[in-house]
Amino acid sequence: MNFEKARANMVEQQIRTWEVLDQTVLDSIRAIPREKFVPEAYRTIAYSDFEIPIGYGEKMMTPKIEARLAQSINLSSSDRVLEVGTGSGYLTALLAHQCAQVTTIEYRSELLKKAQKILRLQGYNNILFEQGNGIGGWEPNEPYEAIVLTGSVATARLAIGQQLAIGGRLFMVSGEDPVMEAQLFTRVGESEFVSETLFETALAPLVSGEAKPQFKF
Repeated sequence: MNFEKARANMVEQQIRTWEVLDQTVLDSIRAIPREKFVPEAYRTIAYSDFEIPIGYGEKMMTPKIEARLAQSINLSSSDRVLEVGTGSGYLTALLAHQCAQVTTIEYRSELLKKAQKILRLQGYNNILFEQGNGIGGWEPNEPYEAIVLTGSVATARLAIGQQLAIGGRLFMVSGEDPVMEAQLFTRVGESEFVSETLFETALAPLVSGEAKPQFKF
């Protein structure tokens, strides 16, 4: 299979048509071999508009969601980013390709090890890997210019936004299936945020290790 051609087709047919026109984002997507982050059984559809399973009940975002996310947080080469939910490592690569440093946290140690191995083989040396529950953020490396939650949450969580620098951006998908919204929060003051609804979508819940509510009788 010609992966380079498939990647080019994905950019033109999926990414651009979903209002992703930022040249830095497009160049990053063209440069990253997405097939390297996909389980071998799914490599022929690495560039399809499909949530690819990566094991342990987890799935990759579709390429257009990843691209819109990257465009919305508007990274610069000096930015520091916190990613909550490493997953396959592909989005980590997309972020790392555009900024100074990514701190990525993954609850499942098995996924973190796989992603770390792939990213190292791809030559990324500006990524810090952490294993654990990232829903509360990661204070040792704050402040960040951008924070990304890669799974959905039932309600918007702005507490993690306190780890942003002023002017920093927080991306999250909140709500419950089938009504979810991708939102961007920009920190404009010590406890002030400006919100923007980007698009409607559906995303699997963020695996954070939080205990589920127990029913009482």
